[in-house]
Amino acid sequence: MKKIIYSLLYFFLVGNILAQQTPAEKQSTPFSIEGATAHLGNGQVIKNSLIMFNDGKITFVGSAMAKIARSGNVINANGKHVYPGFIAANSTLGLVEIDAVKASDDQREIGITNPHIRSLIAYNAESKVVESMRPNGVLMAQITPRGGTLSGTSSIVQLDAWNWEDAAIKVDDGIHMNWPGSFTSGRWWLGEDPALKPDPKYGENLDKVKSYFRNAKNYLASNKEKTHLPYQATAGLFNGSKKFFIHVSGQKEITDAITISKELGINNIVIVHGQGADKVADLLVKNNVAVILDRPHRNPNSEDDAYDSTYTIAKTLIDKGILVSLGMEGQMERMNTRNLPFYAGTFAAHGLDKEVALQLLTLNTAKVLGIDTFTGSLEVGKDATLFISEGDALEMRGNILTAAFIQGRKISLETHQTELWKRYSNKYKTK
Repeated sequence: MKKIIYSLLYFFLVGNILAQQTPAEKQSTPFSIEGATAHLGNGQVIKNSLIMFNDGKITFVGSAMAKIARSGNVINANGKHVYPGFIAANSTLGLVEIDAVKASDDQREIGITNPHIRSLIAYNAESKVVESMRPNGVLMAQITPRGGTLSGTSSIVQLDAWNWEDAAIKVDDGIHMNWPGSFTSGRWWLGEDPALKPDPKYGENLDKVKSYFRNAKNYLASNKEKTHLPYQATAGLFNGSKKFFIHVSGQKEITDAITISKELGINNIVIVHGQGADKVADLLVKNNVAVILDRPHRNPNSEDDAYDSTYTIAKTLIDKGILVSLGMEGQMERMNTRNLPFYAGTFAAHGLDKEVALQLLTLNTAKVLGIDTFTGSLEVGKDATLFISEGDALEMRGNILTAAFIQGRKISLETHQTELWKRYSNKYKTK
């Protein structure tokens, strides 16, 4: 029996390695993409564009009518579209391969206060799931831990690498916290009332949060005779070098999260999920707090919300002057991350300008994650992380990639899924 199990494990591991595409070599020759409609990711569009890049960096962005010599490999992209690579915020890509196989699940750690846990070192750059993101234009991701009250520290990676060291483009960008809820429900499986009701322990839970961070702050100001790794990890929150990603929904909870964080001296705050954020928009604007929204394809959070509130919240917040990004968390989140462009398209279908919706996956996300100085838009001097699509990349019928580049390297768009599609699409062809 053991031999059978070991054989199956070997088959799984070897099969996984063989199916993974080899990461592309460093860019050695310049590229020029000519004739496409360029969506710069910052709200601007250039028809009949010319995009040039060399040594991994963009060297020219402008009209194809410009009198400038094309260099290197010239790609004729007439009738096509060019976009910056999409960025998936709040993702567990590479942390879980198969949910039912515990050994492949590294998204959460034992314990409830783990700010020192680094998701990056558990990131599997050769994941089949990660590979399947690229054909839809998702080329970068924030790898985020889950579970507990303080889940740990996230990092940002590009999705074509041998290992996590090669993949990292920003290490330990922020700490993630699941904020306590002010409502609770009974355990229906024990016969308790499952209806939501105010949680009498909410105030006590907030006191625990305050106490933890005050203790951490006191430790950091002390002579540190004894090492306390969790407290040490919070230093970036107080000096502003790390962002505080607070996973929270509800008007009261969002208000408390911002108010208490400010009281503790934590100012670099991002709200994740943010259902109800539209009701406290003025508070978010006043404190310069960005929001990473969930996908719109879900039910409203409250029975008092409008039926289409999950589809219109992006426009509502942006109209208020709030920096909004789009993340991925929830059921089947890793596999569904490839659908991020279509979720942005849904926001566009419900009142948001199409180019503004694109920013939810490009420049806005880069700003939220603190990487906008070198990626997130098609601008001279930034990384040449971009792709060419047959049509509108925010629509399922148009999102057909013909080429993609990460830091100037032309990457493979083949995955185990495209290989299987090619194999079986030929099976029933008539002779």
